[in-house]
Amino acid sequence: MPAARPASMSGVTGSAPRTGGPATLPLYLTAAALARTADEGARVALVMLAVQRADSPALGGALVAALMVPHVVAAPVAGALADSVRRRRLLHGGGVALYGVALAVLAALVGRAGDLVVLVLAAAAGCVAPLLTGGLTSLLGELLPKDRLTRAFSVDAISYNMAGICGPAAAAALGAATGAGLALTVLGAGGTAGGLLLFALRLRPRSGTRPRRARPVDLLSGAAVLVRDRPLRSVTWSSSVGQLGVGALPVVSVLLARRYDAPWATGGLMTAFAVGALAGSLSYAYRPVGEERPERVVLWGLSGTAVPLAAVPWSGHVLVATALFAAAGFCTGPLFSALLASRERYAPAAVRTQVFTLGAGLKSTFAAAGAATAGALSGLGAAPLVLGAAACQVAASAVGRLLLTGCRTRWDGPAPVRARNAPSGPVGTAPDAAPSDVPSDSSGKGHS
Repeated sequence: MPAARPASMSGVTGSAPRTGGPATLPLYLTAAALARTADEGARVALVMLAVQRADSPALGGALVAALMVPHVVAAPVAGALADSVRRRRLLHGGGVALYGVALAVLAALVGRAGDLVVLVLAAAAGCVAPLLTGGLTSLLGELLPKDRLTRAFSVDAISYNMAGICGPAAAAALGAATGAGLALTVLGAGGTAGGLLLFALRLRPRSGTRPRRARPVDLLSGAAVLVRDRPLRSVTWSSSVGQLGVGALPVVSVLLARRYDAPWATGGLMTAFAVGALAGSLSYAYRPVGEERPERVVLWGLSGTAVPLAAVPWSGHVLVATALFAAAGFCTGPLFSALLASRERYAPAAVRTQVFTLGAGLKSTFAAAGAATAGALSGLGAAPLVLGAAACQVAASAVGRLLLTGCRTRWDGPAPVRARNAPSGPVGTAPDAAPSDVPSDSSGKGHS
């Protein structure tokens, strides 16, 4: 097992113990699931609402884009702010609650107020969204003891999977039964409830008499760590490249549904993928194999995802293709859990939230690029696209291995941010030592 981290990594004073108790993880997961379900469901509800009230699918697409683009653009700012404030409960709880309120206001205004007004409001809500994803996950390292973190990240990955399944399903069901306006209002209320629950988390204020103010240069600190630190560099860019293929799968699902003349497969294949991911996360939570080197689990997960996807063109039946999608999803469960664990293990305390929000933003960007590319190439048919999705996983694994074990670059070296803050390496390591230069497990072997 890796050496224990000093208490200062959590941003608490001296040797103060962790504050997480038996109810901490259930409380966190409830809040995270409510917030993320609202985020996932809003993308469906907004399109339905624009169609129902304004008869404008274009407005619905623009609203989703306005909500999603700030996930990426605002990630450095949201991360830097979260890393600099003293009382994080106020930022995270208030931000998530305001996100839910914004969704409820959108439910009232879409189709009734000017398009520019609702688009600006959606964009403002999207600026808070990084706190719902990577921002929340970054809190786990401060809420729980180190020996519970691996399973906690696996369970947190489950909250993402459940949100991805339940959010769109709830939005579609409520929107069809009672109207998209009420569906979006309900989702917004759930997000607000999640934000209010976050106020109950026992997060110690950061040490010091006053909070550290975020400076413009701080916006680049997290990105610099993602370039310098070999394990973080590896998992960040490999998982992002892998998302090129995952982002293409909804388009592939539509083409496969036409090929097999099975309309249910349009959503059924992606549901199978999501259920497989949920099962994979549960399995990894029960038995976290390879937790000493989570970056290696990410790379193996990418390779494992490629195998069933590559077999889809020869499946011969829609049910076989569905099983292969589920198998591919199963491999992404441990992959995502290990990705979260890698960020927690190797990110310096001073920029930990930035690392989480930037990583999540990059994945979203690559997934969107994959979906756009697959849409543009849809004329090629399902088989070339799904083989391309599998090839992305192989390429991502190769990129990750190269970045992890390849020759040192001019970026590999002590990160200045670590010299300015409390030690964030294993016990006994110099404060300014980069993680790629220190042992990562009890055997004393380095990351490469």
